[in-house]
Amino acid sequence: MGGSGTGTLHRRGFLASASACGVAALLPAAAPRAAAAVAADRPWIPSDAVLEALPEWMRAFGVPGVGIAVVEQGELAWHRGFGLADIQRGTAVDADSVFECASLSKPVFAYLVLQLVDAGVLRLDGALVDYHRPAYLAVDDPWLERITVRDVLRHSSGLPGWRADPGHEALRTRAAPGERVDYSGEAFFWLQLAVEHVTGQSLDQLARRRLFGPAGMRGSTFAWDAHAARHSVVGVPAPGAAPVVQTFGRQWPLLEPLARARGKPLPAWTWDDAVRALPQARAAAPEGMFTWPGDLLANAAASLRGPVQDYARFLCHVLPRPQRQGWEIAEATRQAMLAPQLPVRPEWLYKSLGWNLERIDARTHWFFHGGANAGRYRTFAVGDPQRRRALVVMTSGGGGTGVYQRIVRAATGRDLLAFDL
Repeated sequence: MGGSGTGTLHRRGFLASASACGVAALLPAAAPRAAAAVAADRPWIPSDAVLEALPEWMRAFGVPGVGIAVVEQGELAWHRGFGLADIQRGTAVDADSVFECASLSKPVFAYLVLQLVDAGVLRLDGALVDYHRPAYLAVDDPWLERITVRDVLRHSSGLPGWRADPGHEALRTRAAPGERVDYSGEAFFWLQLAVEHVTGQSLDQLARRRLFGPAGMRGSTFAWDAHAARHSVVGVPAPGAAPVVQTFGRQWPLLEPLARARGKPLPAWTWDDAVRALPQARAAAPEGMFTWPGDLLANAAASLRGPVQDYARFLCHVLPRPQRQGWEIAEATRQAMLAPQLPVRPEWLYKSLGWNLERIDARTHWFFHGGANAGRYRTFAVGDPQRRRALVVMTSGGGGTGVYQRIVRAATGRDLLAFDL
């Protein structure tokens, strides 16, 4: 999810580069270099020296706002905001600041899907067409019949990242499902519609009931609400980069009056609501902003937003826990979520169910994921299941990669191979 150029840009324009956040899309030919030794017993809470250096890093990379949160021993241990949430207003990043999580949305949605698998609502190896067949699927593509829920979560669906013109272009595969890694937001969105179909709930309704509420993620939403409108962090392009029109941040306020008129808040909208509202949305927005119903809907691949500590609370439930609550995924399911599924770089990097994995030693893999939206937001999360710790960094600048990499290196003691991909 990133983009370039000026003028109006709809969601798929910045979602199209979501592959930049997926390991498979940027494999270099060179062999992986040796990683630094991991400081096994040191907490991942940034040191005073890191916090003193952080403002300089932010200035150097043109990042106005940063949020950092750390999990230790399976619990939220520390979180803090830095810089400005809105440059024009001069408001500071604080505990209520709502960041765009970008592709960090995908692991959260994967967790929701695995909850439904545990409940028997979905089968991990069930064909997606058995749950829902959108009208926009190509009719002459037999490989579509073979795509499973597992394929979506491990990015082996064979589908593209995003179609260039979904209002007129049918969705079709570009490779046989299950055979290679193709980082695909389209696959996640199709699975989102399947989940909506089998549960009768919107994405945000399902997330609030099954995850946000029980996990205490009270500031999080896949859509837009009054809290997000009041506390959203405003991202900026990287220094020297061509400005990109903010998509979700520009679109949601335009849709809110339509939602009020219809008496149904945006977090409750389903695909059918988006279909019905599309003509009015087109009339109310700049040309090209809304071209198909997917432009009006919450997006499981990219539209999660919330305070950085909310995401850390989610990470607590991805890590081993002495006692799991009834709403959480089963321990066997949690282990399966973090088990290697497909190699990206054999022996070093893998896709799992919603996450990427990096080999640390013969017995240990860390999980990680990155995100980027609209050339204005960069995010990263990493976790060590063995020591029940995790770290998430959210930034509001297109240059945020340089910031979060320095934070992660300093906090974990490891220079992740993923940073070179």
